[in-house]
Amino acid sequence: MDRTDVRQAWDAVADAYASHRDPTGSDADLLSTLRDELGPAPTVLDVGCGDGARTLANLPDGSVGLDISRRGVELAAEEVPEARLVQAAMRDVPLRADSVDAVTAYHAVFHVPRAAHPDVYREFARVLRPGGRLLMTLPSGRFETVRDGWMGGRMLFSAPGRDATLAQLRDAGFTDIRTETVSDPLGSAAEFAFATASDG
Repeated sequence: MDRTDVRQAWDAVADAYASHRDPTGSDADLLSTLRDELGPAPTVLDVGCGDGARTLANLPDGSVGLDISRRGVELAAEEVPEARLVQAAMRDVPLRADSVDAVTAYHAVFHVPRAAHPDVYREFARVLRPGGRLLMTLPSGRFETVRDGWMGGRMLFSAPGRDATLAQLRDAGFTDIRTETVSDPLGSAAEFAFATASDG
Protein backbone atom coordinates (compact mmCIF):
# COMPACT_ATOMS: atom_id res chain seq x y z
CA MET A 1 0.00 0.00 0.00
CA ASP A 2 1.33 3.45 -0.87
CA ARG A 3 0.62 6.71 0.96
CA THR A 4 -2.65 7.32 -0.91
CA ASP A 5 -3.82 3.78 -0.15
CA VAL A 6 -3.09 4.23 3.55
CA ARG A 7 -4.89 7.58 3.64
CA GLN A 8 -7.95 6.08 2.00
CA ALA A 9 -7.79 3.07 4.30
CA TRP A 10 -7.80 5.29 7.38
CA ASP A 11 -10.65 7.38 6.01
CA ALA A 12 -12.64 4.15 5.70
CA VAL A 13 -11.96 2.82 9.22
CA ALA A 14 -11.57 6.03 11.27
CA ASP A 15 -15.03 5.83 12.86
CA ALA A 16 -14.75 2.12 13.64
CA TYR A 17 -11.29 2.57 15.14
CA ALA A 18 -12.50 5.39 17.37
CA SER A 19 -15.39 3.28 18.66
CA HIS A 20 -13.08 0.36 19.58
CA ARG A 21 -10.71 2.30 21.80
CA ASP A 22 -10.71 1.30 25.48
CA PRO A 23 -10.69 4.47 27.64
CA THR A 24 -9.09 2.61 30.57
CA GLY A 25 -5.79 1.60 28.93
CA SER A 26 -2.84 2.31 31.23
CA ASP A 27 -0.97 3.88 28.31
CA ALA A 28 -2.66 7.12 29.38
CA ASP A 29 -0.32 7.18 32.39
CA LEU A 30 2.59 7.60 29.99
CA LEU A 31 1.15 10.95 28.93
CA SER A 32 1.18 12.08 32.55
CA THR A 33 4.84 11.12 32.78
CA LEU A 34 5.57 13.02 29.58
CA ARG A 35 3.78 16.14 30.80
CA ASP A 36 5.76 16.00 34.03
CA GLU A 37 9.00 15.98 32.01
CA LEU A 38 8.08 19.04 29.96
CA GLY A 39 8.37 22.67 30.96
CA PRO A 40 5.49 25.13 31.30
CA ALA A 41 3.17 25.66 28.32
CA PRO A 42 4.84 23.14 26.00
CA THR A 43 3.94 22.61 22.36
CA VAL A 44 3.31 18.92 21.65
CA LEU A 45 2.80 17.30 18.24
CA ASP A 46 0.56 14.21 18.26
CA VAL A 47 1.36 12.21 15.13
CA GLY A 48 -1.42 9.93 13.91
CA CYS A 49 -3.89 11.67 16.21
CA GLY A 50 -6.96 9.97 14.73
CA ASP A 51 -10.12 11.06 16.53
CA GLY A 52 -8.02 12.68 19.26
CA ALA A 53 -9.83 11.12 22.21
CA ARG A 54 -7.00 8.97 23.49
CA THR A 55 -3.84 11.02 23.14
CA LEU A 56 -4.50 14.53 21.86
CA ALA A 57 -7.27 15.21 24.39
CA ASN A 58 -4.82 14.45 27.20
CA LEU A 59 -2.02 16.70 25.97
CA PRO A 60 -1.44 20.33 27.00
CA ASP A 61 -3.60 23.08 25.52
CA GLY A 62 -2.40 24.25 22.12
CA SER A 63 -1.07 20.86 21.07
CA VAL A 64 -0.99 20.01 17.37
CA GLY A 65 -2.71 16.92 15.97
CA LEU A 66 -1.46 15.48 12.69
CA ASP A 67 -3.17 12.69 10.77
CA ILE A 68 -3.04 11.46 7.18
CA SER A 69 -6.80 10.84 7.23
CA ARG A 70 -9.23 13.65 6.53
CA ARG A 71 -11.90 11.77 8.47
CA GLY A 72 -9.54 11.38 11.40
CA VAL A 73 -8.92 15.12 11.46
CA GLU A 74 -12.67 15.77 11.29
CA LEU A 75 -13.27 13.51 14.29
CA ALA A 76 -10.43 15.17 16.20
CA ALA A 77 -11.94 18.61 15.52
CA GLU A 78 -15.15 17.42 17.18
CA GLU A 79 -13.40 15.72 20.10
CA VAL A 80 -10.66 18.31 20.80
CA PRO A 81 -11.89 21.62 19.31
CA GLU A 82 -9.12 23.64 20.99
CA ALA A 83 -6.35 21.65 19.26
CA ARG A 84 -4.53 22.80 16.15
CA LEU A 85 -5.05 20.17 13.47
CA VAL A 86 -3.33 19.38 10.19
CA GLN A 87 -3.89 16.68 7.60
CA ALA A 88 -0.48 15.48 6.45
CA ALA A 89 1.80 12.46 6.26
CA MET A 90 4.30 11.90 9.06
CA ARG A 91 7.14 11.63 6.54
CA ASP A 92 6.55 15.28 5.62
CA VAL A 93 5.54 17.14 8.78
CA PRO A 94 4.54 20.69 7.78
CA LEU A 95 6.13 22.33 10.83
CA ARG A 96 9.32 24.35 11.21
CA ALA A 97 12.48 22.78 12.56
CA ASP A 98 12.91 23.05 16.35
CA SER A 99 9.27 24.07 16.78
CA VAL A 100 7.84 21.56 19.29
CA ASP A 101 8.81 20.37 22.76
CA ALA A 102 7.52 16.82 22.38
CA VAL A 103 6.19 14.37 19.80
CA THR A 104 3.75 11.58 20.57
CA ALA A 105 3.08 8.76 18.10
CA TYR A 106 0.68 6.13 19.42
CA HIS A 107 0.15 3.13 17.12
CA ALA A 108 1.12 5.27 14.16
CA VAL A 109 4.53 4.63 12.61
CA PHE A 110 3.85 0.96 11.83
CA HIS A 111 1.24 2.07 9.29
CA VAL A 112 4.08 3.46 7.15
CA PRO A 113 6.18 1.06 5.03
CA ARG A 114 9.17 0.07 7.18
CA ALA A 115 11.66 1.23 4.55
CA ALA A 116 10.46 4.78 5.28
CA HIS A 117 10.66 4.57 9.09
CA PRO A 118 14.10 6.22 9.24
CA ASP A 119 12.66 9.19 7.32
CA VAL A 120 9.83 9.43 9.85
CA TYR A 121 12.21 9.45 12.82
CA ARG A 122 14.38 12.08 11.17
CA GLU A 123 11.24 14.23 10.74
CA PHE A 124 10.42 13.78 14.42
CA ALA A 125 13.97 14.84 15.33
CA ARG A 126 13.83 17.79 12.92
CA VAL A 127 10.69 19.36 14.42
CA LEU A 128 11.76 18.75 18.02
CA ARG A 129 13.68 21.39 19.89
CA PRO A 130 17.05 20.24 21.27
CA GLY A 131 16.33 18.11 24.32
CA GLY A 132 12.70 17.61 23.25
CA ARG A 133 10.91 14.37 24.09
CA LEU A 134 9.47 11.58 21.95
CA LEU A 135 6.87 9.09 23.20
CA MET A 136 5.91 6.40 20.69
CA THR A 137 4.65 2.86 20.43
CA LEU A 138 7.57 0.50 19.90
CA PRO A 139 6.61 -2.40 17.60
CA SER A 140 8.03 -5.70 18.81
CA GLY A 141 7.95 -7.81 15.67
CA ARG A 142 9.30 -7.71 12.15
CA PHE A 143 6.48 -7.65 9.62
CA GLU A 144 5.06 -6.03 6.51
CA THR A 145 1.53 -7.10 5.72
CA VAL A 146 -1.88 -5.84 4.69
CA ARG A 147 -4.65 -7.08 6.96
CA ASP A 148 -7.97 -7.52 5.22
CA GLY A 149 -11.00 -7.07 7.47
CA TRP A 150 -9.16 -4.97 10.08
CA MET A 151 -11.79 -2.70 11.66
CA GLY A 152 -13.97 -3.63 8.71
CA GLY A 153 -11.44 -2.34 6.21
CA ARG A 154 -7.94 -3.01 4.95
CA MET A 155 -4.76 -1.73 6.61
CA LEU A 156 -0.98 -1.82 6.24
CA PHE A 157 1.14 -2.94 9.20
CA SER A 158 4.91 -2.69 8.82
CA ALA A 159 7.89 -2.76 11.18
CA PRO A 160 11.56 -3.80 11.01
CA GLY A 161 11.68 -5.31 14.50
CA ARG A 162 12.25 -3.86 17.96
CA ASP A 163 16.05 -3.72 17.85
CA ALA A 164 16.06 -2.19 14.36
CA THR A 165 13.57 0.46 15.47
CA LEU A 166 15.71 1.40 18.47
CA ALA A 167 18.77 1.61 16.19
CA GLN A 168 16.87 3.84 13.76
CA LEU A 169 15.89 6.16 16.60
CA ARG A 170 19.53 6.44 17.67
CA ASP A 171 20.60 7.06 14.07
CA ALA A 172 18.04 9.88 13.86
CA GLY A 173 19.72 11.52 16.86
CA PHE A 174 17.62 10.30 19.79
CA THR A 175 19.32 9.51 23.09
CA ASP A 176 18.38 8.34 26.59
CA ILE A 177 15.91 5.82 25.17
CA ARG A 178 13.90 3.89 27.75
CA THR A 179 10.91 1.61 27.30
CA GLU A 180 7.82 0.62 29.24
CA THR A 181 5.11 -1.97 28.58
CA VAL A 182 1.51 -1.04 29.41
CA SER A 183 -2.01 -1.85 28.23
CA ASP A 184 -2.92 0.02 25.07
CA PRO A 185 -6.13 1.69 23.78
CA LEU A 186 -7.30 -1.54 22.13
CA GLY A 187 -6.97 -3.52 25.33
CA SER A 188 -3.74 -5.43 24.69
CA ALA A 189 -0.17 -5.04 25.95
CA ALA A 190 2.13 -2.69 24.04
CA GLU A 191 5.66 -1.41 24.56
CA PHE A 192 6.33 2.31 24.36
CA ALA A 193 9.60 4.17 24.02
CA PHE A 194 10.59 7.48 25.59
CA ALA A 195 13.50 9.18 23.83
CA THR A 196 15.25 12.55 23.91
CA ALA A 197 16.14 14.63 20.86
CA SER A 198 19.82 15.38 20.49
CA ASP A 199 21.09 18.74 21.76
CA GLY A 200 23.06 18.97 18.55
